[in-house]
Amino acid sequence: MKHVELLAPAGNLEKMKTALTFGADAVYCGAPDFSLRVRINQFDLPKIREGIEFAHELGKKVYITVNIFAHNKHLLNLEDYILKLKDLNPDALIVSDPGILSVIKQVWPEAEIHLSTQANCTNWQAAKFWHEQGVKRVILGREVTLEEIKEIHEKVPEVELECFVHGAMCMSYSGRCLLSKFFTDRSANLGDCTQPCRWEYKTFLQEIKRPDELLQIEEDEHGSYIMNSQDLCLVGHLKELVDAGIVSLKIEGRAKSLYYVGNTINIYRQALDNLHKDSQEQLQSYLHDLQKSQNRGFTKGFIFGADQCEQKTDASHEKCDWEFCGQVVEYKNNQLHVKVHNQLFVNDDVELVVPHAETVAMKVEKLYNDTNESITEAHGGQDAIVRIPHDKELPSGTLMRRKV
Repeated sequence: MKHVELLAPAGNLEKMKTALTFGADAVYCGAPDFSLRVRINQFDLPKIREGIEFAHELGKKVYITVNIFAHNKHLLNLEDYILKLKDLNPDALIVSDPGILSVIKQVWPEAEIHLSTQANCTNWQAAKFWHEQGVKRVILGREVTLEEIKEIHEKVPEVELECFVHGAMCMSYSGRCLLSKFFTDRSANLGDCTQPCRWEYKTFLQEIKRPDELLQIEEDEHGSYIMNSQDLCLVGHLKELVDAGIVSLKIEGRAKSLYYVGNTINIYRQALDNLHKDSQEQLQSYLHDLQKSQNRGFTKGFIFGADQCEQKTDASHEKCDWEFCGQVVEYKNNQLHVKVHNQLFVNDDVELVVPHAETVAMKVEKLYNDTNESITEAHGGQDAIVRIPHDKELPSGTLMRRKV
């Protein structure tokens, strides 16, 4: 069987290391200036260098996003930025703008180039065109169907195909949205989207001859979330995508939490490793565990046709019965040393998400602070470490969630 890559988001260095620890083959990240993640992005060039070195030591890859739609002002520092990236030795650059692609080919002609989903590649002629411009891999628009993927692969077999399989869906066409710029003067196409599609709206109908008589249209008493798409989830359809020609399965979520990244990658790693073995019962188990991260409900997107792409119109998110509460930093003297996130209480029912292993369920019967004094609760912040008795060693990086 051909190697299929599991590609993870990395919003910061810690999330990058978590994604790789939990089974990602590659990660994608970018510095704010030229990436479509500006505000929630803790990367700079030194941190990208550290991340690349960490990944390469594991035999894994790092792709750098340079995928804004550039204006003239962005070109002033672009050559210098590309040369600095070249010095870091990333495995590929992800690009959407033809002008940026042209500059990369001039100053770093050996660079491997991947076409961003922002470029809206949804047909085989476009894939062929981009390949002729030097693009090795096309990240397909989210709007393509499974049958279209098959045809693109058959017509242009020399180009690698990548697609999103999990994460937030944009209400606009492959992310080309003007709402954020209109409402907040922050452009989604320059990496600064404020996600107005997730906001609560009250909508009105205006009859042209009666401009002062507005008829309010409501979903309920709270307004509506008329542009709020459910989240993409294709964990049950990976084999179909691979058979269609996809070589890289991409998870969305550079702005998501450390726990979201680890939990999601852990599940998709299992699903990909058992591509030809999973039963329907196992696939339901994957879905059940994916719902233990915050989500908006799940949709299959456009992969089987537009009628499968559903909206979450009654609220911004689904209610989630689990909360990320900690991460194991070490195991010592029959105790798990846990860095607390959010909150944790004695008698909590918790689950430990272990890299490359079964999830461990347990009850927190005793809790100790860093001086080994018995406590009844702990709260996140200031890197608080608590100790929990446990008879089995678990690796550093194991994630803990509590039932709420």
